[in-house]
Amino acid sequence: MRDGKVLIGQRRPDQPMALKWEFPGGKIEPGETAQEALARELHEELGIQAAIGAAVTRIRHNYRHGGAVDLQFFAVQEFTGELVNHIFHQVIWVKLEDLPNYDFLAADLGLIRDLAAGKLL
Repeated sequence: MRDGKVLIGQRRPDQPMALKWEFPGGKIEPGETAQEALARELHEELGIQAAIGAAVTRIRHNYRHGGAVDLQFFAVQEFTGELVNHIFHQVIWVKLEDLPNYDFLAADLGLIRDLAAGKLL
């Protein structure tokens, strides 16, 4: 979070769930903690060294086709390096209350509502 805004990324047109918005991050590799995975992913996706803060929430989302995903969200208050978009169609800083204006992945929608309502962060 920076100046009351959070960073979101839009998936590329050639990816599954094309042009949907999401928070940067990714899968946990064997032997990593969730915080280590997020730090690695932020470096790979955005070229930054992030200080991973407190857990914000955890969500289990069941997809209609039968798959499921466990998502963990953490606050990142500080990072070093210049943001360089390596994987997204675009990345932007957005005020929390403006998050519902973006077409997010279904798994993120509850989190988006809570962030916009000031219930988290």
